Amino acid sequence: MVNVPRLVIAAPSSGSGKTTVATGLMAAFAERGLRVSPHKVGPDYIDPGYHALACGRVGRNLDAYLCGAESVAPLFAHGAAGCDLAVVEGVMGLYDGASGQGELASTAHVAKLLRAPVVLVVDASSQSRSVAALVHGFASWDPEVRVGGVILNKVGSARHEELLREALDESGVPVLGALARVRQVRAPSRHLGLVPVVERRGEAVESVRALAEQVRGGCDLEGLLALARSAPGLESAAWDAGAAVACGGSFPSPAPSRNRDSVALGRPDRLNGSSSNAGRAEKPLVALASGAAFSFAYAEHSELLSAAGADVVPFDPLHDEQLPDGTSGLVIGGGFPEVYAPELSANEPLRKAVAELALSGAPVAAECAGLLYLGRELDGKPMCGVLDASARMSERLTLGYREAVAVSDSVLGAAGTRMRGHEFHRTVVEPGAGAAPAWGFTAPERRVEGFVQQGVHASYLHTHWAAEPRFARRFVERCTP
Repeated sequence: MVNVPRLVIAAPSSGSGKTTVATGLMAAFAERGLRVSPHKVGPDYIDPGYHALACGRVGRNLDAYLCGAESVAPLFAHGAAGCDLAVVEGVMGLYDGASGQGELASTAHVAKLLRAPVVLVVDASSQSRSVAALVHGFASWDPEVRVGGVILNKVGSARHEELLREALDESGVPVLGALARVRQVRAPSRHLGLVPVVERRGEAVESVRALAEQVRGGCDLEGLLALARSAPGLESAAWDAGAAVACGGSFPSPAPSRNRDSVALGRPDRLNGSSSNAGRAEKPLVALASGAAFSFAYAEHSELLSAAGADVVPFDPLHDEQLPDGTSGLVIGGGFPEVYAPELSANEPLRKAVAELALSGAPVAAECAGLLYLGRELDGKPMCGVLDASARMSERLTLGYREAVAVSDSVLGAAGTRMRGHEFHRTVVEPGAGAAPAWGFTAPERRVEGFVQQGVHASYLHTHWAAEPRFARRFVERCTP
């Protein structure tokens, strides 16, 4: 039974202020001394970075499409274990889910799976009494979704707030906050959304502090905490990486794994001085790309690799000229290599080391940014040259969930393995020859994508290994200590 108080922060549509409110609430409650567990509905990597900064804990995703509806409660319980409060930021509008699949993966769907009350963040900048009709509609659309309060965002004046509150008195949904338009705190954005925390940590710390101050001044924190505590118990075992790897499945699993937050942050205990290198020689070392150019990673991937027997060691391709000593496997996730192409290209020693590792047949798993880094060039800048492919920026955004089947046997899975994933990029890869495709997409369109070559699996498709923990086990088995 999970009894962690919890709130889901939702909105009628994107751009209403969910991230502002959710991050501000997390920081404000953490400043009170509460242990706050941060979560994000959907596949987004960037918002959880701000959540982690606010809470001092790993931000975790809850995605009913990538991992299955049955995953949501166990992954939530894993992340929220030992916490006083969990705050879950929604995605898009409250009822917007995977395209053409009803409520699947929507904020409302996740709220129901968590039995969590919803706080609706409403952009009130261009309305007054109509806000009551809007809130009434969202609160009554699905009787299983409990909209327990409203936070009014972008309020123009004290008189405007008064009119909004008067209107909402008739709706039966309490107003738990009002944030003034003139005090909005914004984070910088670019072609794929907010700039990640890792690229602007000093500024991001100040932004999160400002959000906490804004929320403290405009929201009823006691009322929000009371609403969170009204959430009923949740019948679910916590997901556990070790159990998932051992049984080859994912849900349900027993207790949360030890030290999950330090590992997920890419800082194994030994790096923090809390353990020795004893036993390290018995484990294959998996190098994990990190830093500003490769900041997209789900916490559970490192946990699964560690549970499968690997020593997971982060490195930064922007600054480290060699792979960690003894590297026998390499994981390169998503991020923004297009922003840092000149710097990545200039680090010729590391590019050569990556190419030599791949040529040796060692397992290499690359997603999106990793795919670009392994190619011949990116926007004319030389990359690692592992794959006969070149990449360039494009005006077209490729975005959406995908259903896929593995076309080729690889270091991750056998041909025929079915997986759900997500694409999110503004680059185009022009392939050469010599590699088999990684995936065949079956929905929403049929096409092949990615590369399988020796021990390399490289693709644009972002996947969540909690849905297929055998990926981690197979990958580590192919590493040579």
